[in-house]
Amino acid sequence: MNYIPNMYPQQHLYYANAPMYNYERQPVYWTPENAGHVNSNAAFPSFRGDDRIALRDYGPNPFTVNINEASKQNNNYRTALWTGPHLQVTLMSLKVGEDIGLEMHPNVDQFLRIEQGQGTVQMGKSRDRLNFVRNVGDDSAIMVPAGTWHNVTNTGNIPLKLYSIYAPPNHPFGTVHVTKAAAMAAERDYGYNNENTVVFDRSPNQWNSMRNY
Repeated sequence: MNYIPNMYPQQHLYYANAPMYNYERQPVYWTPENAGHVNSNAAFPSFRGDDRIALRDYGPNPFTVNINEASKQNNNYRTALWTGPHLQVTLMSLKVGEDIGLEMHPNVDQFLRIEQGQGTVQMGKSRDRLNFVRNVGDDSAIMVPAGTWHNVTNTGNIPLKLYSIYAPPNHPFGTVHVTKAAAMAAERDYGYNNENTVVFDRSPNQWNSMRNY
């Protein structure tokens, strides 16, 4: 498809040129003007008057969100934003000097994206041989294959804001861990081996049966 500059008379707040889809209904991108929350009784968002996104688990319903704004707004160590049968999106915030904790998911691939701050990611085939080390910052994406030991540490001077995608889900529906200590305590309750966190995966049906309504 050829690029046609200035095709649209009104420029979108976040997109210099709106994407050209041959859909009857164009996708909705949330902006600070219309950021809001999904009505639990409706398939599409309803909006609030303020500029903040109501952070809760919207899965498994259809959902769109400005993930950059949601990630920056989140101040909890972990907040589940969307949990479905096969995929989960969580928001994370690491304090200065804090790390996620060394962990490994035997049957879960993971994607993380930094939206604010800077840090270091370590990965390896064993917990005592993390030979993949990279500095990461705003807009960095991290791919963690299943069975890989990994950790992310905030090395900056502001909170490190990121979001994580698990496939399949790795936490119960509606998970909110205000602090890392709360997350580790909850993981002990879920039966994880918590020597800085080895996660024993559950099936999607098991995760969905643990919903926190």
